[in-house]
Amino acid sequence: MSALFEPVRLRGLELPNRAWLSPMCQYSAGPDGVPADWHLVHLGARITGGFGLVLTESAAVSPQGRISSADVGLWSEEQVVGWRRITGFAHDHGTAIGVQLGHAGRKASTRVPGQGRGTVPPEEGGWTALAPSASAYRGFATPAAASPADLDGVVADFAAAAGRAVRAGFDAVEIHAGHGYLLHQFLSPRANHRTDAYGGSFENRIRLLLRVTEAVRAAWPEDRPLLLRISATDWVDGGWTPEETGELAPLLAARGVDLLDVTTGGLDPDQRIPVGPGYQVPFARRIRAAVPGLPVAAVGLITDPEQAESIVAGGNADAVLLAREALRDPSWPLRARARLDPRSLAAAYPWQYGRAVPEPSTVA
Repeated sequence: MSALFEPVRLRGLELPNRAWLSPMCQYSAGPDGVPADWHLVHLGARITGGFGLVLTESAAVSPQGRISSADVGLWSEEQVVGWRRITGFAHDHGTAIGVQLGHAGRKASTRVPGQGRGTVPPEEGGWTALAPSASAYRGFATPAAASPADLDGVVADFAAAAGRAVRAGFDAVEIHAGHGYLLHQFLSPRANHRTDAYGGSFENRIRLLLRVTEAVRAAWPEDRPLLLRISATDWVDGGWTPEETGELAPLLAARGVDLLDVTTGGLDPDQRIPVGPGYQVPFARRIRAAVPGLPVAAVGLITDPEQAESIVAGGNADAVLLAREALRDPSWPLRARARLDPRSLAAAYPWQYGRAVPEPSTVA
């Protein structure tokens, strides 16, 4: 049997395979942050496409935490209602769905892709971003340094969003602590220049993330899994390191994180990333080996079924997350199953598409 199509259990959630949809921003919501028809159709195609777990794009935990004015959110009950339409569709088709919760920090109030670059100023409908320090991401406006009261508010916003995720019908929650957004900014000395209890030492820089993790876990049902996406390295001198990620991982597991979604980069434009097929897999493997019992997922230029199979079968990760490849092929898991485990293919297809199931003898 294919390792990629073996089921996996995270707390009370049984997932039928280990090929999952990675969170990807769609920039298609209105200013109210409510998911639109685009999100139903976009996610719906992957829900019926065979993914074992579908993760939404990052949903902002507050209006200030949006990357752009076209981001979805989970800061209002109106958004809860909008998400229920999508989670209901997922459950009607037997697919688990999770929401990624995020705060953009100093990378907030940016222009929607295709409408220019950089920060949208307040006079054009933008807002002042919040960050560890008054230090801008290159090309963006200078953010406001967060006060201790601001940080208490961030923790409360993440917890409240997790509570709304319950009411919205999500099966899993993922905290976004990577790609240069707020929680990652606190981790990295390249963005965090604070001299109080949230800056300087490793213990101080991880403080906000640990507080958020504890608050989300407390607000999230005990039988549902909590995932966390982390950038394992900044790929730049003086930044967050793989060694620090290894030190942080067991602390997250002790606070109820059930799986680490291991990515890299996004914090500093000076990063130098050796991009290539599976280039982030070694970081997932390293964490999996260092923290036995903590599942990890690998992401980043995973495109080929045999490649994904080798990652899981080789013990590098417990699951793989598909991003760009899933945009190109919403039914990638069905195509992968046809090549890796064709005998189980018919059962994986939506019944409405049954006439399209290839005969085993025709699978290349």
